[in-house]
Amino acid sequence: MAALDLEIGSSSSSSSMPPKVIRFLSCLLQRVADSNDVMMTQFCGGGGGGGSMSIFHGLSRPNISIHSYLERIFKYANCSPSCFVVAYVYLDRFAQKQPSIPISSLNVHRLLITSVLVSAKFMDDIYYNNAYYAKVGGISREEMNLLEVDFLFGIGFELNVTPTTFHTYCSHLQAQMAILQSPPFPLQLVDPSSLSVHHCCYNEDDSTHQQQLAV
Repeated sequence: MAALDLEIGSSSSSSSMPPKVIRFLSCLLQRVADSNDVMMTQFCGGGGGGGSMSIFHGLSRPNISIHSYLERIFKYANCSPSCFVVAYVYLDRFAQKQPSIPISSLNVHRLLITSVLVSAKFMDDIYYNNAYYAKVGGISREEMNLLEVDFLFGIGFELNVTPTTFHTYCSHLQAQMAILQSPPFPLQLVDPSSLSVHHCCYNEDDSTHQQQLAV
């Protein structure tokens, strides 16, 4: 089945223009990070220091936006656009299995470069090594190695993505963009009384695919 309208079929080597999946994914992750930042500030004290600190956390918010960071990865990593959808699946699995580490502005960049690295290794026949991805991500090779190991343990080494799951995540990305493009978009993303942990999408084990991030 076609991968919807995310330009999944195009490759980074055939076009210098990022596919739609980059824009869709960056918008969704930005909302998740912003919402979790608000939650952690309101319920865990100022500075957004809620949740458990992890190897993925930086001391401050990076200067580069999520969208620009994803475009940089797309430009230099030369991985297939499908890798970004699979990376999204992995990020959702990480969020579900590691509820004490919500995706925020302090960890989303490291989580992104790591999830794309793992996805490329699983999906693509040819991919760059960790040292190269470290340069793309603006971190050291040693840190990249540690992030990869920690991420793999974080998702329980569950790397397989079925065609059904892949297609469902593509559908979810499109649905979220449709919501974004339907003004007015509420500033209050979620009811504070229901805030606990925000996932990226839904629990794959739930056959009804209930969305867990109410935005």
